[in-house]
Amino acid sequence: MNHATPFPGSMTEYLREQESKSLLRFLTCGSVDDGKSTLIGRLLYDSKLIFEDHLAALERDSAKHGTTGEDIDFALLVDGLEAEREQGITIDVAYRFFTTAKRKFIVADTPGHEEYTRNMATGASTADLAIVLVDSRQGILRQTRRHSYIASLLGIRHIVLAVNKIDLVGYDQAVFDRIVADYTAFARDLGFKTVQPIPISARYGDNVTEASSHTGWYAGPTLMHHLETVQVENDARDKPFRFPVQYVSRPNLDFRGFAGQVASGQVAVGDPVSVAKSGHRSRIKEIVTQDGSLDRAVEGQAVTLVLEDQVEVSRGNMLAAPEARPHVADQFQAHLIWFSPTPMIPGRSYILRTEADSVGATVTALKHQVDVNTFAHEAAKSLQMNEIGVCNIGTQSPIAFDAYRDNRVTGGFILIDRFTNATVGAGMIDFPLRRAQNIHWQAIEVDKQARAAIKHQKPSVLWFTGLSGSGKSTIANAVEKLLHAKGRHTYILDGDNVRHGLNRDLGFTEADRVENIRRVAEVAKLMADAGLIVIVSFISPFRSERQLARDMMPDGEFIEIFVDTPLEECARRDPKGLYRKAMAGEIKNFTGIDSPYEPPQQPEIHLHTIGREPVMLAVQVEEFLESRGIR
Repeated sequence: MNHATPFPGSMTEYLREQESKSLLRFLTCGSVDDGKSTLIGRLLYDSKLIFEDHLAALERDSAKHGTTGEDIDFALLVDGLEAEREQGITIDVAYRFFTTAKRKFIVADTPGHEEYTRNMATGASTADLAIVLVDSRQGILRQTRRHSYIASLLGIRHIVLAVNKIDLVGYDQAVFDRIVADYTAFARDLGFKTVQPIPISARYGDNVTEASSHTGWYAGPTLMHHLETVQVENDARDKPFRFPVQYVSRPNLDFRGFAGQVASGQVAVGDPVSVAKSGHRSRIKEIVTQDGSLDRAVEGQAVTLVLEDQVEVSRGNMLAAPEARPHVADQFQAHLIWFSPTPMIPGRSYILRTEADSVGATVTALKHQVDVNTFAHEAAKSLQMNEIGVCNIGTQSPIAFDAYRDNRVTGGFILIDRFTNATVGAGMIDFPLRRAQNIHWQAIEVDKQARAAIKHQKPSVLWFTGLSGSGKSTIANAVEKLLHAKGRHTYILDGDNVRHGLNRDLGFTEADRVENIRRVAEVAKLMADAGLIVIVSFISPFRSERQLARDMMPDGEFIEIFVDTPLEECARRDPKGLYRKAMAGEIKNFTGIDSPYEPPQQPEIHLHTIGREPVMLAVQVEEFLESRGIR
């Protein structure tokens, strides 16, 4: 016998009935220990959606891990990780599907802890409604505000304010009214279309699926009734057609299709479409699925589209309605939620990933940080973990996108750390920057090859990196003398020299160091474009900035040279007296002392300096250049 409701009639009738029901995606969010997991467990239990074997297991687990005495601990239904059960918290996003007689539901139980904000944002990205739980004893907390603000940013327009644990305040209406008033004032400018406050006790089931006798003063709906009846707009099919290309299918010479999922709108055989990045037009010849061809595909369907013409379309591009094409730009403004314990610093290079595209990107400017308590715009030089800011972002090549407010699928992105491959941020695009649309490359007839040919040399960037006192400048100087003696055209960009002019406005904070290297990399690129062999001698302590410089140059043109001298030896040499001052606390953010140095992992040249003269090391560099044809 099942606690869950058995299938009515035949399985076919049941499945047909389920297909006709509307689907509501919602999430639970709020601060720590507000009862999110318990509420979902109670919803499933009271709706008779738990099978007997699951119920028996829940009773056993409640005795072992529960926090409710002899009662069933409903949170254990969704806190599935062992670490979650041991600690009594939600860590990951737990998704559950259930259905009632009126509607189908997909619910995401998201963590309340601030360190798991990324998981909450993941759950909110596809939700139509958010249940914001508030502990009646605590009222509105910082995390309540943060989650509500993120829900607003991610396009959620319907809120249930579930004032939980109302039993622990004696079902006091005054407590409920005060929390509702506080939340209403706070959320007034967040753009929510509906906010439904409900006093509940997730543990005892008050106003969850049945009206509570303890809250006679409350005349509103139960939580389940509201979830079953709330009108959530699903206008994705009415939006312009968008089809991010995930994969180009070419099983044989006679077939070339573009696989992906319809992000919005719909398309039929014979409809005109445009390639977003190029503007080339064609028509839909065929819509292919595993179950055969279709006449029409709509939002949410995974299909392969075949075009009538052999236009160039690759992964990362997008097929779109010709009369309403997406933006294509390499610069735009976006709201950014930062997830990483390592701060976001403008100028640092990341990988930006959209629904189908992946491209190098840099936060070119942090316009302001948003205070989640007051929504005030505050000046900031970086974003710390879980902070939210408005940024300008530049990509290495143009991407196709919509504003997030217009299309949640094609307007969102994540930022990925180049070295750890960790997701460090999530963004919602606001609009393309005007200059990105109006600035174009001016064609120049004398190009890099012509400038290099007249100098009879191969342009390159020799990037020396190492600790202060490692010998970078001395070796770089010797390398230039050797090349100059051979008639090569060179120029040295030295860290100290550049700070007297181009970078004299920069200090030594992490953000300033990033900008220091970004500027030098841009100058080195221009000099290489002039046909020169550019010798760069900078500590350049961070791998991400050296990678940014490498990515600016064509393959093979950037040569990383690691001048490997142990910190103890550099401090012993201390040619400028900087280590002594840093150790005495007179210099802050000094590399190797109170600021990190990240050594290269695979440099083209690795110079071990102990016991070797600078001239011999310079000869080693020269021999490498000879082997690369840089003479």
